[in-house]
Amino acid sequence: MIKKFLGIDYGKSKIGLAMTDSETRMAFAYGTLDNDKNLLQKLAEIIEKENISKVIIGICVEVKPLRLSDSERLGEFLKEKLKVEVEYQDEMFTTQQAQRNLIEKGVKGIKKYDDQEAAKIILQSWLDRKK
Repeated sequence: MIKKFLGIDYGKSKIGLAMTDSETRMAFAYGTLDNDKNLLQKLAEIIEKENISKVIIGICVEVKPLRLSDSERLGEFLKEKLKVEVEYQDEMFTTQQAQRNLIEKGVKGIKKYDDQEAAKIILQSWLDRKK
């Protein structure tokens, strides 16, 4: 059975999304959501519509605070309310790498796409680690 995975780059104003499945194992940018009061509803709709079996959320593992980060709180919500599996992947330098990737591709308006590109890097890193 093919499973689908959603990668998330959580930011204070924007949330980057990427997707893949267990067969192709190649992450692709899916979109960007505003981090507003409708975020959880929008994520729930995407998870249901796309039949997501696992969510991979980027976190900064270098800086481990005493309390849960916003990314980890999002993961706990998704596990508890949506009953979806959640794993975490180091996101250190993914935004910088995403911006470099977009510049190399000649993309205009990098700030519009860097979050979803970072989510793609997070998800692909997780996939590569699981080989």
